Amino acid sequence: MSYIIENHTIAFRSTSPHEVELICSLESHHENNSFILPYDEERHLEVIASEEDAHLIIEDKITKSILGFIILAGLQNEDLSLELRRIVILSKGQGQGRQSLQLLKEYCFEVLKFQRLWLDVFDDNARAINLYVSEGFEEEPRFRKVVKLGDGYRTLLLLSTHR
Repeated sequence: MSYIIENHTIAFRSTSPHEVELICSLESHHENNSFILPYDEERHLEVIASEEDAHLIIEDKITKSILGFIILAGLQNEDLSLELRRIVILSKGQGQGRQSLQLLKEYCFEVLKFQRLWLDVFDDNARAINLYVSEGFEEEPRFRKVVKLGDGYRTLLLLSTHR
């Protein structure tokens, strides 16, 4: 398997279409499903096939096990602003999210040569927000009660970092 970028323990590689079922199961895992709006298999396949997006597997280099995945959007953005649309890590609290985020910033800024990396996150996802802020992301506007889920609405924070 060919890696896009790697450090001493993890690596990113392109997601293959036969992994979509696994990706959907990672999204629906109980620790993830309240913080993301899951895609169906068809939507994941569209992202994998897109030239505007990147669908990446996060892999343990030693065991070759899948630790999670990342979706980036805006690869052809002329303003060099890239969206981290999704990062899902299966096992929380083991440092894999931090390592993945650090490697992702290296990939975005040093390899792809983007100027800005941004994301939105639900305002009640304290674990993720704390991670992003500790890795240099800064809060931008809040989008209050913008996502309708069930009978209620949720607020999104916009965070970004740059070169």
